[in-house]
Amino acid sequence: MAKYTGPKSRISRRFGEAIFGPDKVLAKRTNPPGQQGNNRRRKTSEYGVMLAEKQKAKYTYGVLERQFRNMFDKAAAAKGITGEILLQNLECRLDNVVYRLGIAPTRAAARQLVNHRHITVDGGVVNIPSYSVKPGQIVAVREKSKSLEVITDSLAGFNHSKYPWVEWDESVKGGKLLHKPERADIPENIKEQLIVELYSKN
Repeated sequence: MAKYTGPKSRISRRFGEAIFGPDKVLAKRTNPPGQQGNNRRRKTSEYGVMLAEKQKAKYTYGVLERQFRNMFDKAAAAKGITGEILLQNLECRLDNVVYRLGIAPTRAAARQLVNHRHITVDGGVVNIPSYSVKPGQIVAVREKSKSLEVITDSLAGFNHSKYPWVEWDESVKGGKLLHKPERADIPENIKEQLIVELYSKN
């Protein structure tokens, strides 16, 4: 599938939650798009529920189907709980770490900053949003990009203690990935076991 470029509120309404961040439309219209009232809602099949959970995870982290499948296969091959490893690996994507550090207000904005070469990893510019950040690596804003309005606005008043697996350093306008996050610390409302069950059926 190609990257979704339509109204984000429409996707948020489909899942009934603001997966892209605060959504004024969702606050007013809670029913799914194309549905005028809750009395028309059909019961979703078990497979449909699992598929929706995978779609929600893909939209949340901005990952396409092939990327997502590859990440799942790597998680399944690793030791540990597959669903948790999948979410941890998604959290360690460079665009997501930029977002968690407060450098960008959304993951989409974080991807754009990475693509436009505004972000460094251990001092070197990295322009691949899917780059996997390793514990101990430092993700920071490139020196000539530190005054960008989108970055300064995003960082203004940002609570850097929200995510205990990253440590902010104001002197470098960046932060270190201390370790992969524990599942209990990841705030996303994703039922990863349903994703595991979906792929096990294929």
